[in-house]
Amino acid sequence: MPAGLLYTLGFIISLIIALVMTPLVKKFAFKVGAIDKPNHRKVHTRIMPRMGGLGIYLAFAIGFLILMPFIPDGLLNHEGTNLIRAVLVGGTIIILIGAFDDRFELSAKVKLVAQIAAACVVVFGFGVKIDLLNVPFGATMQPIEAWVSIPLTIFWIVGVTNAINLIDGLDGLAGGVSAIAIGTILVMAIIMGNVPIILLSVLLLGGIVGFLYFNFHPAKIFMGDSGSLFLGFCLAMLSMTSFKQITIVSFVTPLLIIGVPLSDTFFAIIRRLVNKRPIFAPDKGHLHHCLQELGFSHRRTVLIIWGVAAVFGGFAILQSTVVQSTAANWITFIVICLVIFSLQIGAELIGIVDKSRRPVINLLNRVLRSKVDARSSK
Repeated sequence: MPAGLLYTLGFIISLIIALVMTPLVKKFAFKVGAIDKPNHRKVHTRIMPRMGGLGIYLAFAIGFLILMPFIPDGLLNHEGTNLIRAVLVGGTIIILIGAFDDRFELSAKVKLVAQIAAACVVVFGFGVKIDLLNVPFGATMQPIEAWVSIPLTIFWIVGVTNAINLIDGLDGLAGGVSAIAIGTILVMAIIMGNVPIILLSVLLLGGIVGFLYFNFHPAKIFMGDSGSLFLGFCLAMLSMTSFKQITIVSFVTPLLIIGVPLSDTFFAIIRRLVNKRPIFAPDKGHLHHCLQELGFSHRRTVLIIWGVAAVFGGFAILQSTVVQSTAANWITFIVICLVIFSLQIGAELIGIVDKSRRPVINLLNRVLRSKVDARSSK
């Protein structure tokens, strides 16, 4: 079977399974009591079933099992097969702890321990880790020692897993952002010819798109922690292992792919430190909350954030495929500065850290006023 047909078939199979399984998961969630009750911090006004991530996981896992007999011999090498097994085993651990949390609301410490356990299985059980690193203005990819690569890999997996969980606050938000990020990885994997990443990406995309049919506003089911943690784990794995063939500033690419959840997580930590609140304490200061406070509707807020995620994805593709010149490092440095500056201005405008503190905007206003005053005095 031609590779292109195989990938298309994988997407369709996963999509159909998600469309079939999600309503069954919804019934199962109600039966076992995995429900989300409205409160002052949430935007929904009625009891909703959680555990929707189970539908995405089943579409992904069953889709792969169905597709296995059609994979031509030699299409996947040992490293690719090992990566797929790592994602399936680690993802199973994550989906189980997420499903238990959707039902019993586990403590943050228990979930963190489970995430670290899944990351350790990936690293020590399958040997999947960050073993190459390209530092700014470095000429080539440099190998890194195990004492650095192992904790770095575990930190990356746990961090990205939780980043997706933090933005899961509106119907279709986390699913759409994850789909855009995985779509970005898929495009880059196709360009690089990275077969296992392509295969994993199309299966995940099919499951997410099928689930979004039931999850976009007004949602019939929430993905819950089972979905957000599973998608975060998969994003961490795909973004970590997709770019070993990129020899220039590859450290920037995965950061751009998950730019929306990463920046929202960063500003959440800063906001809680500034307000002297526990880092893991929930609040209503996330990006989607701020946009809704500005008057945007539920759907428009989600679409705006999807658009921002698509812009980050476009930058990631440009970064890894177009900017391949001797000036690439300098161009990347400039892009990073512009992105950071834009994020800071945007954060101050919408008040994602603090409604009253706008240091950069106030500084720019003072500079502009001083220039106007200087011109008027001449």
